[in-house]
Amino acid sequence: MLGGLQTVLRKAEAHATDKKIDPNALLQARLFPDMFPLLRQVQVACDFAKSVSARLAGVEVPKMEDTEQTFADLQARIAAVLAFLGSLDAEQFAEAAQREIVTQAGTPKEKRFTGQSYLFNYGLPHFFFHTTTAYAILRHSGVEVGKKDYIGTY
Repeated sequence: MLGGLQTVLRKAEAHATDKKIDPNALLQARLFPDMFPLLRQVQVACDFAKSVSARLAGVEVPKMEDTEQTFADLQARIAAVLAFLGSLDAEQFAEAAQREIVTQAGTPKEKRFTGQSYLFNYGLPHFFFHTTTAYAILRHSGVEVGKKDYIGTY
């Protein structure tokens, strides 16, 4: 899915160039005023990809500053997350389904999950929400992307 996100971002950047649109118009585009703009949707999708995987693997979540301002910056962030994911091996996930995951997602209340519940009921839904919303922002903005671009290759 991160590969698909890379593809739609490449197409968005090319669209901005071809149509002589300020790239920031797309990077700051949102579906509704109270939603995150494209740039933040990509950052959060990356955050879920790395944090969910790290917690399930029992390793520290890599820290990333949210300083991206350009399509190139977003591509670099995705590449860094993909590199981190590639550094994890299958053995690190051996006990992931039963591993206890404790989060504090923006509230003072902690949440406790088994690894399986964390992945299926928390991590994946959030990851897919933000990747889908990034795609939808670009499609709504006139970027010619389709389902195949969103799904990517696997």
